[in-house]
Amino acid sequence: MARSINVGIDIGTYQVKVVVTELIREEGKNTPRILGTGIAESKGLRHGYIINTEDVTESVILAVAQAEKASGVSITRAYISVGGIGLSGVTAVGQTVVSRADLEITELDLEKVADACEAEIPPALIQNRRILHPIPISYKIDGKVVIGNRPLGMRGSKLEAKMLFVTCLEPHLADLIQAVDRAGIKVIDVLASPIVASVVTLTKAQKIAGCVLANIGAETISIVVYENNIPISLEVFPIGSTDITHDIALGLKVPIEEAESIKMGAVTQTSVSRKKLDEIVHARLSDMFELIEAHLKKIGRNGMLPGGIFISGGGSGIGTIEDFAKASLKLPAKIAQIHLGEKSRIGDSTWSVAYGLCMVGFSKDTQHDIGLKNETHNVINKIFTWFQQFLP
Repeated sequence: MARSINVGIDIGTYQVKVVVTELIREEGKNTPRILGTGIAESKGLRHGYIINTEDVTESVILAVAQAEKASGVSITRAYISVGGIGLSGVTAVGQTVVSRADLEITELDLEKVADACEAEIPPALIQNRRILHPIPISYKIDGKVVIGNRPLGMRGSKLEAKMLFVTCLEPHLADLIQAVDRAGIKVIDVLASPIVASVVTLTKAQKIAGCVLANIGAETISIVVYENNIPISLEVFPIGSTDITHDIALGLKVPIEEAESIKMGAVTQTSVSRKKLDEIVHARLSDMFELIEAHLKKIGRNGMLPGGIFISGGGSGIGTIEDFAKASLKLPAKIAQIHLGEKSRIGDSTWSVAYGLCMVGFSKDTQHDIGLKNETHNVINKIFTWFQQFLP
C-alpha cells in the first residue's frame, strides 16, 4: 500500500521551513505523523516579496536537503504558501437568477453567483492580481439568509452571495513558483499563509465563536478573521518584529544581534533598564495593534470576537505581547499553539504555515472550508507556461 506523504514549504522573509508528514492509521483513526523538518535562512526576500529568485531557490534547496535527511524521504512535490505584502483580501456581493425551471439551486448557480461577486470587485483592487481562494461568507435566497454554508438543493428564484476573495500579486506568485521549481520541486498547490496557519492553530469552536489569528513575522503582520467557522477578512501590514529589534538597537545603542537577544528575553552583557526596554517595545507594539484594531473597526468586529486573538510567528515570543494585545484590543489574547491531532500540541507556532500546508493536503474537508478549487492548479499551469520561455 502506497504511503500517504505530504510536504509543506513555508518561504518566509526570515526563514524557509519544510515539513514532511505521513498519514498513518492509529487506533482506528488517520493520524498525521511528522517524519522530518528542514530550515534555512531566507535570502532574496523583502517584506515577504521576492527580490532575487536565485537566492530564494538556494534557501529552498538547503531547507529541503535537511528535511530529506531527517525524514528519509526524497522530496519532489510540495504544497507551498504565499504571504507578504502582496497578499490581500477583498469582499464582494453578487446575485444571480436561479437557472432551473423548478427553482432548485445547483452547482451551476453557485458558480454563477461566484462569478457575479467577482465581477463586483473594483478593477483597481484586482489589477495585476490573481485570486487564490474564493471563499463564500454567506448566502441569501430571495432575500432570506441561508442557515449553513451552502444552499445546494434548496429552492428560490434569486440567489445572492457575499464572498471573500484572497488575492496576491501575480508577478510575486510567478516568482515564487519559479524559485521552487528551480529547486527541483513540483508545486502541487499554492495557498495563502494566514489561512493555512489557522488550520493547525485554531479550533473549530474558536472559529465558530469568532476570533482573529495574527502572525507577527519578521517584516510583516498578517491577520485572518474568522466567524461562524468561515474566514471573513484577511489583511497584511508592512511592519514586523524586526522593527522592534531595530528600535532596541537604536534606543539602547547595541548591535542588531544583541538587540534581537534582548527582545527575546535572553541574558546579554549589556545592562538594560527594564523600564526603558518596555517603553521601546511597547511603542512599536502599540503601532502594530493599532493597525489590527483599525482593521477590526473597518469590518465592524472590534471588541466583538468572543474567541479573542491568537498570536503566532516569531514576534509571539516577546514576553509581554499577550497582555499588551488583551489591553489594546479589549479581547481575550493567547499565544497560538499547533494542534496536530488529539495527542500532539506544539508550542512553537512559527512552524504553523508549513504544518498547515501538509494538513490541507490530507483533508478534503479543509480544502473546501478555505475555498480551494481546481482553478488554483490551472493558475500554476499558466504561470509555468509563462516563465518556461525564460528558462535555459
